[in-house]
Amino acid sequence: MRTVGVEEELLVVDPGGRPVPLAPEALAVAARRGEGETVEEHDRAEQAGIRPAGDGRSGPAAHLVPELKEQQIELGTRVCRELGEVAGELRHWRSRADAAATSVGARVAALATSPVPVRPVATRGERYQLMLDTFGLTAVEPLTCGCHVHVSVGDDEEGVAVLDRVRGWLPVLTALSANSPFWSGEDSGYASFRSQVWARWPSAGPTGRFGTPAAYHRVVADLLASGTVLDDGMVYFDARLSATWPTVEVRVADVALRVEDAVLLAGLVRGLVETAARDWRAGRPAPDVRTELLRVAAWRAGRSGVSADLVDPRSGRPAPAAEVVAALLDHVRPALEDSGDRELVEHGVAEVLRRGTGADLQRRAFAETGDLAAVVRAAVAATHGR
Repeated sequence: MRTVGVEEELLVVDPGGRPVPLAPEALAVAARRGEGETVEEHDRAEQAGIRPAGDGRSGPAAHLVPELKEQQIELGTRVCRELGEVAGELRHWRSRADAAATSVGARVAALATSPVPVRPVATRGERYQLMLDTFGLTAVEPLTCGCHVHVSVGDDEEGVAVLDRVRGWLPVLTALSANSPFWSGEDSGYASFRSQVWARWPSAGPTGRFGTPAAYHRVVADLLASGTVLDDGMVYFDARLSATWPTVEVRVADVALRVEDAVLLAGLVRGLVETAARDWRAGRPAPDVRTELLRVAAWRAGRSGVSADLVDPRSGRPAPAAEVVAALLDHVRPALEDSGDRELVEHGVAEVLRRGTGADLQRRAFAETGDLAAVVRAAVAATHGR
């Protein structure tokens, strides 16, 4: 069975719902408890090209680490074989991140953007400062939180075959995970405004088909040689080969408000990777989907989530979100059955379609209270299963 690991970025907020730059202090507490890295330790590791050690299969060992802004903490699960393990890991590390934040007078919330206006504060460190100097407002202005799923692959040949075959389905994952309707104190009109902000980075977004590992690595080398992408960690493709572990990393999702939705995402990504690998081994060619159409599909997914039409990857035409999500389930169902994930994933999809995404829940909280700070407080509760 393919292993899976999840990385999440969380907002650090004060009791009034405002993101606060207390992550360095919280991470210092976590480091003393053996649960994470301080900003200084992380910066030294980044400069040396060192990543947290894993078991070589599906990503890093569990940890709490800094992100680009001091109002963020990133967590990483251990390598997991069962989705139940993923759920337990996420609950544990959300709880540990919250405990560290609570010790310095804050909480953590799984929000992909801040509902209340905020002035982001950059995390100290050479690499982060270089990013700010190089990319200006693209790096200075955003405060966004995503969720990245790592799934193990046998080698780069299988990994590239997977990348070439999952491209069309990734916008559906964006729609299901949408959790960022508010920006600068206003409703953005998008279910995932994080996905719009993230698209500003020069290396972000969908990719064309690569065909071979040599072609993939040549593209990455050319991006680095351009002098625009600073290092391989800034190759922000929607899905990429991990530069550190033998995994495919899918990066299109907002951080999930509920643990259950993050587990659903992990199950769908693992199902997509396994389905793509089977198609490759069977000699079925990768779908010939234009990158331009993928950009349109990604925009549509970020705009409406699952509340309106999505672009159906089979036809390139609009279709009701529930119909497109059902097509995704049909596509990965054999893989879900073989991994034992079918019941959990089908239930998770039904729940999202019934109650809505994190974006829908945030908007309902605002409609009930008229108070964006109350939305953040409700998100803190939902982050920890309440």
